[in-house]
Amino acid sequence: MSDSLVRKIIHLDMDAFYASVEQRDQPELRGRPVAVGGAKERGVVAAASYEARQFGVRSAMPSTTALRKCPELVFVPPRFAVYKEISRQIRAIFAEYTALIEPVALDEAYLDVTHNLQQLTSATQIAREIRAKILAETGLTASAGISYNKFLAKLASDYRKPNGQFVVRPEQGLDFVAGLAVGQFHGVGPVTAARMNQLGIFTGADLRLQPVAFLQQQFGKAGRYYHAIARAEDLRPVVADRQRKSVGSETTFAQDLTEFTDLLDGLRPAIEDVWEYCQRTGILARTVTLKVKFSDFQQITRSRSSAGPVGSAPVLERICRELVEGLFPLPKGVRLLGVTLSNLSTTGLAAGRQLTLSL
Repeated sequence: MSDSLVRKIIHLDMDAFYASVEQRDQPELRGRPVAVGGAKERGVVAAASYEARQFGVRSAMPSTTALRKCPELVFVPPRFAVYKEISRQIRAIFAEYTALIEPVALDEAYLDVTHNLQQLTSATQIAREIRAKILAETGLTASAGISYNKFLAKLASDYRKPNGQFVVRPEQGLDFVAGLAVGQFHGVGPVTAARMNQLGIFTGADLRLQPVAFLQQQFGKAGRYYHAIARAEDLRPVVADRQRKSVGSETTFAQDLTEFTDLLDGLRPAIEDVWEYCQRTGILARTVTLKVKFSDFQQITRSRSSAGPVGSAPVLERICRELVEGLFPLPKGVRLLGVTLSNLSTTGLAAGRQLTLSL
């Protein structure tokens, strides 16, 4: 990693972030299996502590399944405002070392430290310092992967979790990828991994043997990406301040909703959540999309766009109300509602308040 022509990329990933925050703030939860999310029948695990993961509990798992796997599981409601504030603290630490920060989520980010603000030559040292500062300032641990591209850095950050770091040097990239199962590759989901296995592709070494034409035939446009990562190649740069394309929030209900007023009440938390984002960032939207999932899991969306941004919370609420009205008469009960804002702009909120939505 000393060659100045080779990029030095760090992937920082907080360890069981939401669950670790709850264990930090509630000492009685330390050492116990914890899930952040709803314990109700239709609840979903947002995050699981490492103690819970030992029982097979994972994020996005239905709460009922998680409880079957771990009857001692403790559910804690999420506190997203707290997680966002801690995330800002962590990103401030990143900014001490580089301006090239690409957040992936509240709990992870890519950093390009090839030319860093501390003028350090070792990306390994930078990762170690960042992790130490995160621990000192937040009481939380992070893991890091260090390599010459984003794909390998992402893989490496999982290699020594929790509270560890791992380096994949340029001369190690091919061998490192060759020995991994394709299901471990970022960008290869369970369905794609199963399809590859059916084709006799089980490891990175197997994937490397496949011609690009064959992979494109089997996997479409993604085939070229798979061909590249099998060779430990990834030319994607770390993109700082990547523009967000949408912001959304949704709620799954314990009981199916059928009444108009119940749907409006159920949608209100999502409306408040996305508007809080607009207030905090100064970003406004021209398109409002209502997401609806019925009792049989059928999903539909209804959208409304305008020439100008949605300038106030009452306007957003009115649009959502009209979109909900358009659902009636309901064909069946509703189990989930969500709101997504898109066609975002950086128009300041103060200016946006002077605008109204033309319908």
